[in-house]
Amino acid sequence: MYVWMFLATVGFLIASLFLIIHGFKFDSKYSMIYIGAGFIYTPISLYITLWHLPGLIPGKVLFTIVPGENGTVISKKGTVLIKNIRNIDMVRNPFNLINYLVVETFDDKKIKISTYNLILGDTDYQVIVDRYIFPYMTESARKVWDRKINLELLREEENYERQEQKFD
Repeated sequence: MYVWMFLATVGFLIASLFLIIHGFKFDSKYSMIYIGAGFIYTPISLYITLWHLPGLIPGKVLFTIVPGENGTVISKKGTVLIKNIRNIDMVRNPFNLINYLVVETFDDKKIKISTYNLILGDTDYQVIVDRYIFPYMTESARKVWDRKINLELLREEENYERQEQKFD
């Protein structure tokens, strides 16, 4: 995953600079298009690269889930008891194109955990939440989560089946 992220962000920046350099050689009738495209895409690619750089650090821990009756979700932004989670969702920021896990608590706190797009997709995040957080959530939070996910889709795509839990 790190290789693809690196190629997508830094590769786009290098390609933009390549267009500018070869445009200024004026050895093609498309040189002005190269220069224009390079100047348009260089700031965009630099912006995206700078936002994704923290996610390219090997071994970076985005968040830690401590399962159990008194389980917690721990991140740099704070610690939340699993029993205190009202809603958990993955949201895409339109400005930096990074997905965030947004954890809403019963005491109206919102914690945004940046994933740097390292969590591959919605189904991966759903499996993580369903396996490690769902069994310890409150009954109302479980109902909200059940409305949000499609267990049939998870069974087909991820080969995941929810284990039967003993709920209070």
